[in-house]
Amino acid sequence: MSEQQRNTSSSADDNAPKPTSAMRRKVIGLAVAAAVGGFLFGFDSSVVNGAVDSIQKNFALNDFVKGFVVAIALLGCAVGAYIAGRLADRWGRIKVMLLGSILFLASSIGAGLAFSVWDLGFWRVIGGLGIGIASVVAPAYIAEIAPKQSRGSLASLQQLAITIGIFVALLSDALLAGVAGSASNQLWFGLEAWRWMFLVGVIPSVVYGILALILPESPRYLLATGKHDEARAIFATLVPESDIDRQIGDIEHSIEEDKEGLKATLRGNRFGLKPIVWIGIILSVFQQFVGINVIFYYSTTLWQAVGFTEKNSLLITVITSVTNVAVTVVAILLVDRVGRRPILLTGSIGMAVSLGAMALAFAFSVTNSKGEVSLPGAWGPIALVAANVFVVCFGASWGPLVWVLLGEIFPTKIRGKALGVAAAAQWIANFLVTVSFPPMAAFSLPFTYGMYAVFALLSFFFVFWKIPETNGMALEHAETLFANAGKNRGVQVRSSGDTV
Repeated sequence: MSEQQRNTSSSADDNAPKPTSAMRRKVIGLAVAAAVGGFLFGFDSSVVNGAVDSIQKNFALNDFVKGFVVAIALLGCAVGAYIAGRLADRWGRIKVMLLGSILFLASSIGAGLAFSVWDLGFWRVIGGLGIGIASVVAPAYIAEIAPKQSRGSLASLQQLAITIGIFVALLSDALLAGVAGSASNQLWFGLEAWRWMFLVGVIPSVVYGILALILPESPRYLLATGKHDEARAIFATLVPESDIDRQIGDIEHSIEEDKEGLKATLRGNRFGLKPIVWIGIILSVFQQFVGINVIFYYSTTLWQAVGFTEKNSLLITVITSVTNVAVTVVAILLVDRVGRRPILLTGSIGMAVSLGAMALAFAFSVTNSKGEVSLPGAWGPIALVAANVFVVCFGASWGPLVWVLLGEIFPTKIRGKALGVAAAAQWIANFLVTVSFPPMAAFSLPFTYGMYAVFALLSFFFVFWKIPETNGMALEHAETLFANAGKNRGVQVRSSGDTV
């Protein structure tokens, strides 16, 4: 697309009639419903937090196997994310959402009734497939129905739903453990509390499935499959009538480019991939290598290890998850006002400082004659405050904004494929952090958190040099900002993602 065409398109966007209040409410409602997949994502990935110690005792696991059982779901996530874009292009967004809900449902029941550690691992992989699918399809669906002026905020609903899912999972863990007296004690029907922690996931799985059955299909997918009348009928509820033809025209133009994308490849001259694909991969990896999911997967174990009771550890974890929800709301309010880039840069600095404080605090931990670890004096409160500051900085920046950027930066020709690769990279990075934490924590907590702090610092420099601002751009044109950013830094990135 030429510079003149981009300017003409941008001018048309600015002069387009504004949606009515009813239309805006409709779009928000669709985005919220689609984001329920994010709720399941957060719930399924964090519910193991309250169960992990009981699982270790029940199946007599060592640190490595415990970490593997927690992390193995993330391998399923990587596969689910990788195939989700292809399935969504072939079957439609709604059918793939329904598939995700079925996988979540099967995983919740299977994990709750697991008879061995390998059986449990299998069902966690099945749940991981559902998480991976939701991590790609829900943001894509939201981006395709959202107007450009509010796309950042609506896309951030996915991360908000994830944080609410984390909160509900950890709250239900705490309540079930409290009712039973311990996660290892039996509750109803002779099943231990930790099994019920997984079984609770049946409820949101069914809700997601019902919503998937009543949501309208993405207009973009309908136009791509020749269903113009259906697409127009859906657009009539989302945009003013006088703007429908322009919206359809823009999408049909991008669909023609997408046809070329079927032949397009991600291969390029930067270690085998196009530079823009590497940008997406590195964003995804940094989001995980700062160690955020250690807080949500292992925090109960971590706080027990430094002297807190199981009850207090679960309470601390719930409070942390509430904090995560609150700051994600802040990010949603700011992303389309302040922009992506300054929020990411500020978040990187905050994460580096807070993780460094955690590393320092754990350097002063002491072990008594019984092998029990504690943080003396003020170091316990310092570690708690630092952990929650870290969650604040992540939740207000890298948590939601990486998902926003992954939906914006890729050129139309390779968007589906590139998004799948970037999301898969995110889950692989998550797996590596999750599976390595128990043995690394046993080796040295100061070293572990210090390493996460280094990655947080590196993320600052990556954003500073490689990520331009995409705020306010129409979805089909956002990637052109990378071309402008490349010119400013001596590296021009074409809309196809090649470097010249």
